[in-house]
Amino acid sequence: MNAATILIIEDEAAIREMVSHALRRSGFQAVQAGDTDAALLQITETNPDLILLDWMLPGQSGMDLARRLRRDDYTRDIPIIMLTARVEEDDKILGLDAGVDDYITKPFSPRELTARIKALLRRSRPHADDAPVQAGSLTLDPADHRVSIDDRPVAIGPTEFRLLHYFMTHPDRVYSRDQLLDRVWGRNSFVEERTVDVHILRLRKALTAHGDSRYIQTVRGTGYRFSTRD
Repeated sequence: MNAATILIIEDEAAIREMVSHALRRSGFQAVQAGDTDAALLQITETNPDLILLDWMLPGQSGMDLARRLRRDDYTRDIPIIMLTARVEEDDKILGLDAGVDDYITKPFSPRELTARIKALLRRSRPHADDAPVQAGSLTLDPADHRVSIDDRPVAIGPTEFRLLHYFMTHPDRVYSRDQLLDRVWGRNSFVEERTVDVHILRLRKALTAHGDSRYIQTVRGTGYRFSTRD
């Protein structure tokens, strides 16, 4: 298997070089960009497997770039880890709302960074031999990474795709946030329980935009359930 290509979007050259060195030592291929224009060019040329995105960039911010990437069919499924010095919970929620999959605050250790990258890559790559799953008018195809309602495509990000896949293969059962973190994000996940709420909200919005809001149900005081019943 070819080494995963990681795109580092960071305006400070010293940090880019440090991260590139750490990634190469861990067996990844590393490419760099110092601003949005260079990043978009690298995405077109290298089709990276994962993006490390600095919040503060010259011109367009990393947050704006994340939103732009999530709107584009070509880039919406690329996992994104946000790198930032911002440590407030509200900033983390803003990043998740913009479409990033994980969040690392500076300063960080190269060892933690590579562990986060490996964990996210494991979670974001669907199993190609999984059969399509159907529930009511909703269909999910792991091999093609496609979701549809009544044969109309539904655009969702990689984390929402994994969450929906788990729900659809385990219907009518209630799961707590902690259980979903364990089973969708993985036991070695570094994300917080509130992250589940953010991704549930985004998944609901995507399904509701196509006329069906019944699937993801909140069970007050317990967690969430997937059901085709109202």
